[in-house]
Amino acid sequence: MQRVTNCFLQQDDQLLMLKKPSFDWWNAPGGKMEPGESVYDSVQREFREETGLTIERPHLRGIFTFITIENGLEANEWMMFTFEAFGASGQLLNESPEGVLEWKQKREVSSLPMAEGDKAIVEHILNNKGTVYGTFRYTKDRRLLESRLEHSTPYYM
Repeated sequence: MQRVTNCFLQQDDQLLMLKKPSFDWWNAPGGKMEPGESVYDSVQREFREETGLTIERPHLRGIFTFITIENGLEANEWMMFTFEAFGASGQLLNESPEGVLEWKQKREVSSLPMAEGDKAIVEHILNNKGTVYGTFRYTKDRRLLESRLEHSTPYYM
């Protein structure tokens, strides 16, 4: 099973978004975890590689399972750990090796071209506190077949 991490960096009323060329869809910067790498180390490394920025105090906002269905059977499965951060240091890359980086107004992000499940994830990050857990089933051409989201709110003793 492939594992990936990504992070929504918020600054004022904006999110730093990455448009990857594979589908011309927008999402938070991130990518594949390396063998033996922790989720936390992965999100920091991937974000830095794709943006040039070092995120400050990223915190986990969602854990998601994505399943690709082919001919009625599960063909592929991967997990994504989504973080959020409100500060970063460094110099934003002029060109990312993974696509186009742009600061987008929060109010316009959900109207950007992206996978249907990613729209639900962005909406949670922007409009809720706590963590969301989700499962998404897609066709191999990334058409959403089914999704389930469960929200939890922070619990403090």
